[in-house]
Amino acid sequence: MVTTLSELDLSHLRQSIRVAADARASGRHPFGAIVVDASGAMVASAGNNSLPPEGDPTQHAELRAVAEASRKLGAEGMAGSTLYTSAEPCAMCSGAVYWTGIDRVVYALSEHRLLELTGDHPENPTFSLPCREVFARGQRTIAVDGPAIEDEAAVVHEDFWT
Repeated sequence: MVTTLSELDLSHLRQSIRVAADARASGRHPFGAIVVDASGAMVASAGNNSLPPEGDPTQHAELRAVAEASRKLGAEGMAGSTLYTSAEPCAMCSGAVYWTGIDRVVYALSEHRLLELTGDHPENPTFSLPCREVFARGQRTIAVDGPAIEDEAAVVHEDFWT
């Protein structure tokens, strides 16, 4: 399902994985996301902030990054933007991607692979709902590339969910 990614795509995807590693180092769930505009400039970067007690369960990295990008760029500025994320967006984040006007999503770790890593951990009740299925129900097309470099993305999850 993934097309061949460019070196720039891979660089941005690896940046999202570094953001996930930073989130983990800060004591948060290991997820990271960045948004680049149509020119390829990074306009937003966010780690996960949903871990109790101070975290908000809606503050996934993808949602935070697309919300920040939307505030900075406005609706028209979001045209041609891409979300790069360390893991496939969940149903909630896919909705945020749709509503903020992101045109493309590139993700590293699939929901299926993530579930293998997290198991039934109560802090990550993973949906079995690929982002492509969520986007397919919308009125506009969102291109999706992923999974890609899953082994690299899995490293930040090692020993986290046990």
